[in-house]
Amino acid sequence: MSQARDHQRDRWRMPQLTNRPPRSAGPSRLGDHADHPDHPEPASASGAAPPARPRAAGHFAAVVPVLIVSAVAPLALVGGAGMSWLPLLAVAPALASATSGPWRVLLVGFLAVALGAGIGASGGAPGSEQAIVLSALAAVTLASGLASAMRRRRERVLAAVRSVAEAAQHALLKPVPATVGRFQVAVRYSAAAAEARIGGDLYALVPTPYGVRLIVGDVRGKGLPAVGTAALVVGVFREAAYDEPRLLDVVDRIERSLARNLASDDFVTAVVVGYPDDGHMEVVNCGHAPPLMIRRSEVVAVEPTRHSPPLGLRALTGETPTLQRLPFADGEQLLLYTDGVTEARDHRHQFYPLMERVARHASDDVSRTLAALHGDLLAHVGGRLHDDAALLLLRKPAVRESIARCAPEGPTPADAHAGQGRAGVERVRFTGRPPGARFGVGSSGR
Repeated sequence: MSQARDHQRDRWRMPQLTNRPPRSAGPSRLGDHADHPDHPEPASASGAAPPARPRAAGHFAAVVPVLIVSAVAPLALVGGAGMSWLPLLAVAPALASATSGPWRVLLVGFLAVALGAGIGASGGAPGSEQAIVLSALAAVTLASGLASAMRRRRERVLAAVRSVAEAAQHALLKPVPATVGRFQVAVRYSAAAAEARIGGDLYALVPTPYGVRLIVGDVRGKGLPAVGTAALVVGVFREAAYDEPRLLDVVDRIERSLARNLASDDFVTAVVVGYPDDGHMEVVNCGHAPPLMIRRSEVVAVEPTRHSPPLGLRALTGETPTLQRLPFADGEQLLLYTDGVTEARDHRHQFYPLMERVARHASDDVSRTLAALHGDLLAHVGGRLHDDAALLLLRKPAVRESIARCAPEGPTPADAHAGQGRAGVERVRFTGRPPGARFGVGSSGR
């Protein structure tokens, strides 16, 4: 995890939110995913059967060796070169070993040897020359059959390993439903490692007796050690979120667990959020990028009133995290993310302007918003992210949302509530610190 930088302003004007139907957005690359139902598995967006193109390509690759054998015969007979064309027959079993099973490789090889013997006999080639060519074809066939058998065995082992890895990944990052409690939820997660679905970024959202609670975090480093730390944080959070009445106690549980298990130079930045009662949101920011509050006409970075150290470094700094209590009215949204989003660069090395793009793509449909935002992020970097990136969007729909749209114009209690929410957030110190900024160990953070 690198230090975040940003070229954004602390506020961006946002067009009026709309309630248009979502547009389908398929997965952008292997390793990118979002939890059901926002981003279905690669079958299709509608649940239909997967496209037949890969299967057709596999059948074509299996037929190619036979086509090669069939092409060599007329070349040898019509071209009049006799045995000179026969070494090309060895290409057929060699190619079949990459696409077919051992028995099919042997079948293709037998066909090549039989054809070579027939061409040699009809061409009147010397017996010693025929024996050399046919022996070479037989040797290539046997070697190709052995290579095919070894390839099949490695594929079975890889399939078993992948099934275990996918089970572990699903256990760590459990699918998030579209609705949790009062909230509409959407998640987008992209792992930087090829073929991986998880990395050093983490998220979890659980309904508890104390309201909905969630965490979004970023582990220092990458690879398997980062995944292990992410699993530890998510596991402790899920237990503590159910057990601890106070959100700060949940954070303390995670801190104590990391202090026992992490090395001295490892840490985790995280934002822990809770919704204990109607109309207010609790936020504890431990050195992480500030969440973005999306209101009717603006996007605001929820800066902490006092910067706190990342999880795992409290013993070094002696500082404890603080709890922010924010008004959260109907129709408002909260976006949590990791620095893989704000630090994504384009070909000109420009950082991704998250606040500006959130204002551009925001709507009342959280799935549509994150799909558009994720697609825009991939377009910014040219199609592939080089760091883990997580986005979690939370929206509190209005109870009488549909009735309010049909009501005559004029001030309503909902408008007054929204106005009080805006006034309340202005009391929180939004200093304009860039959303990707990090807590610096050794600085005062004040």
